[in-house]
Amino acid sequence: MVEGPAVTLDDDHAPAVRIAALEMFVDLLARVEEDGSSDAFYGRLCEAACELTSMDRAVIFRYDEAQRRVRAAGTHNLPLEVFAGVHFTVESAPIARQALLEDRVLEIPEGTELELPEQYRDLLRGGLLVCTPIAASGRWTGVILSDRAGTAPLSDAERYLLWTIGKVAALATHARIATRNQELAHQLQERIDLAREIHDGVIQRLFGVSMAFSADQDLSAEARGRIGEELNGALQDLRRALGRPLGRTSRPTQTTLRAEVARLADQHPELGIALAAGEEVPAQLEPLAQSVLIEAIRNARKHADPTVVEVTLQRLDRAFVMEICNDGVHGQPRPASGMGLRLAALEAIQAGGIIEFGEREPGTWRVRLAVPLDRA
Repeated sequence: MVEGPAVTLDDDHAPAVRIAALEMFVDLLARVEEDGSSDAFYGRLCEAACELTSMDRAVIFRYDEAQRRVRAAGTHNLPLEVFAGVHFTVESAPIARQALLEDRVLEIPEGTELELPEQYRDLLRGGLLVCTPIAASGRWTGVILSDRAGTAPLSDAERYLLWTIGKVAALATHARIATRNQELAHQLQERIDLAREIHDGVIQRLFGVSMAFSADQDLSAEARGRIGEELNGALQDLRRALGRPLGRTSRPTQTTLRAEVARLADQHPELGIALAAGEEVPAQLEPLAQSVLIEAIRNARKHADPTVVEVTLQRLDRAFVMEICNDGVHGQPRPASGMGLRLAALEAIQAGGIIEFGEREPGTWRVRLAVPLDRA
């Protein structure tokens, strides 16, 4: 393991360290939109936490909106892959809950009973463990866990620097959320423009044609030709309008559908989630497939009492097909779908595919995604 440099923040060095910290924070904030990889960005935050203090190793756990779960988003002097597939919550790590509730940096010296998930304790070594909250305006985003050799407590300057880095991480997360909301607002405006274009072009043309046909008189050859031109023009306008994107596009994820099935099965053992057939998911369809999977399982938990949720991946007639079937459907009528599946259906249309959902047989509900591979 590469040891991080120890920094002594005494009165003589404090101004220089504060300036270095300020410059690093400005650089990190500038990378919020420039860096396309969130893991790299949060890894840089972990590196900053170690460079500006005496900490040796660090890992950031944050809530991922795309996957709707807490995951390891970045590390320094620790392999990120060792945290893959592990379910981390404030319930399983009370130290994280305490740091977030009190909005302060917590120090756990060697010998203290660690309030962390069992699978992480082997990664820790003797020394000092520090938990830094990532929160702003009462909104919890995650925590930074860092450690170092030795049991000497943090200085006030180090503690403040770590707390500030947590705020920078929270600010970066909120900036990404704001950017995503702007994208959604832009998509909504595109839909409004699409509806207006269809109304002003296609609908007006078809209205004129309907008026001509409703007249109580024979149509001349010239009038029939004019009607044909209007119908062709309306068809061209409709094709051009429908060539626009119709809905959202799932954000790229840092995982795979197979890993998501395994994670959800571990998180909800009572549902009996299992991968029944295992064709590979095309890389370009991973975000869409994962979005449909998560929504289907959420709807199953909400509207049924499933004991088996079967996920099947196939390739049929040059198309990728994913089916999620669950039992335990109640006798009363079930809502057609949730908003999540409806938005995913629009996204599937952009890829040239479809999403179907309904009761396949009494007591069993099926969600089916089918996308032609030559269109994906």
